[in-house]
Amino acid sequence: MTDALTFWDGRWIDGAPPIMSPITHAAWMASIVFDGARTFDGRTPDLDRHCRRLVESAAVIGLKPSVDAAAIEQLCRDGIGKFPADAALYIRPSFFAESGFVAPDPDSTRFSLILFARPMPAFEGGLTLCVSALRRPAADQAPTAAKAACHYPQAGLGLLDAKKRGFDDALIMDPDGAVAETMMRNAFFVRDGVVHTPAANGTYLAGITRSRVLDLLRADGVVCEERTIQAAEFETADEIFVTANAGKVQPVTRFEGRDLTVGPVTRRAWDLYRDFAASGD
Repeated sequence: MTDALTFWDGRWIDGAPPIMSPITHAAWMASIVFDGARTFDGRTPDLDRHCRRLVESAAVIGLKPSVDAAAIEQLCRDGIGKFPADAALYIRPSFFAESGFVAPDPDSTRFSLILFARPMPAFEGGLTLCVSALRRPAADQAPTAAKAACHYPQAGLGLLDAKKRGFDDALIMDPDGAVAETMMRNAFFVRDGVVHTPAANGTYLAGITRSRVLDLLRADGVVCEERTIQAAEFETADEIFVTANAGKVQPVTRFEGRDLTVGPVTRRAWDLYRDFAASGD
């Protein structure tokens, strides 16, 4: 990894140093949580929320966070200050268990933070989206309230299948067969000027960027409905867009076999988010 900086064991280290052994519990049994934030255009929107969610995720999987959210945020800002002011960065703090057998030893919890260069994707580029046969687990089947590494092998399998079919991402269902999200992003569609997105039902992580975009659209007078949605509803949408930390707001330009244009509500969502980020609020 190039253009990276890591905070580990109390000091900053250039690059991405090895921090786990073959018997580290996290590498063996997946006891690791992380969060992702972004710096772009000199701003780092909702960094405090990302840091708080990391601490909450650690508690969900039985870890004992050794650094609180405020201290994590300050470390992130210290690291950002070591890069050029216009750098586009991905910011990824994490907690993981060093030891334990099956159950992690909470007292062995370690903290790491890496910042690395990652350009923002071009808004106009858009994404292509299909429908997956996979389903997210219910809250009593997996630690769905945590942003945990253990969820990502399923997402990876879904992405591999989508790419084989010629798409960038895919909608994944909840345990009852309704839309949850995509493999990597929260999903929205627009019909007759109204924004629709799956309700947060505990089977997927309702993202920080998702929440922010909904708040911004509603404050701008756009009607937004959070409800149970079937995949077929996306087939007749006027617009489709997705949100996530990596790309913030991105339009979907093809859904299954149907081409879509970048519509006015999608563009408004991006403009509102970009203005919010620039405000430093």
